[in-house]
Amino acid sequence: MYSVKQISKKLNLSEHTIRYYTDLGLVPSLIRDKNGHRLFDEQSVNWLIGIKNLRGSGMSIQAVKEYVDLCLQGEKTLEQRYRVILQQKNIIEKQMTEVQAQYQYMTNKVKWYEDIMNHKIEDNSNPGNWNLEIKKEEK
Repeated sequence: MYSVKQISKKLNLSEHTIRYYTDLGLVPSLIRDKNGHRLFDEQSVNWLIGIKNLRGSGMSIQAVKEYVDLCLQGEKTLEQRYRVILQQKNIIEKQMTEVQAQYQYMTNKVKWYEDIMNHKIEDNSNPGNWNLEIKKEEK
C-alpha cells in the first residue's frame, strides 16, 4: 500500500492532483485507513497511471470521468471505451504531426542562424528591411 506522498513520488504527480482525482471518484479502488487517509494498492496505481496518460493526452477531466464510469460498467461498454481511446489516439497523432512540423521549422531556423553567425549567408531576418528589398527589386 502506498500513501499519497509515496504515490506522488512514484508517478510524478502532485499530492494535490492525486487528492483531486480521488475526490472526483477517478480511482474507484481507493482504500482509506481507519483515520480516513488514502491508501493506494496496485490496482489504484494502475488507475492513476491511466488517468495521468489520458490527461496528458489532453483529455478533459469530465471525459476521463466518463471513461472511468464506462470501465466500471464492464464488458458491455467495451466498444464505447475503444472508441474513446481511438479518438484520443487520433488527437495525439495530429498533435505529433504538428509538433514534428514545428520541430523541423525550429531546426531549420537554428541552422539558418548558425549560417548567419558563421558568415555563410547575410542576415536578412529583420522584417523592417524586407520592404526595402522589394522596392530595390521594383526599380
